[in-house]
Amino acid sequence: MPDPNPTPESDFLRLFIKHEQALRGYARVMLPTWESVDEVMQESSVVMWRKLSQLNAADQFLPWAKMILRFEALRLRRDHARDRHVFGDAVIELLANEAAEVDDDFWEREREALRGCLAQMPVHHRELVLAPYAGEGRVTRLAEETGRTINSLYKLLGRLREKLAQCVQNKIAASLPS
Repeated sequence: MPDPNPTPESDFLRLFIKHEQALRGYARVMLPTWESVDEVMQESSVVMWRKLSQLNAADQFLPWAKMILRFEALRLRRDHARDRHVFGDAVIELLANEAAEVDDDFWEREREALRGCLAQMPVHHRELVLAPYAGEGRVTRLAEETGRTINSLYKLLGRLREKLAQCVQNKIAASLPS
């Protein structure tokens, strides 16, 4: 049921929730870890809230939010500039520009394809594919639990990721109109 008395704050919340997955995907293109994505999403949402009066129309929310997100990602990157594993500003800017050009429907199709491909995997393979995202040491614990070496699990993980990427590409291609 629509809100009978919408406020700018309730409108903002609806728009933010509607576009949160697209914003997370956009942030992940620029940032090296999901933890940094979480941090930038949190800081960006605060900035968006403060600058809400600058948003002119609901259909401009996503580009406006992406611009704020980009600046917050660059700020975080500068804060972590000492880490040699972080891309330079020029690379981040290039990735952000390319990601901004991708249709948001594509990201949703990709997520749906990924969900479908993961669901088709045997449980133990799916668990291994998701292990690096489940926290520090999860692959090591899987190696201990299965009696395999960490190196063999990482080799298997590489092969599974290749199969998963191919599956996602095939599903996306099959979903596009001919």
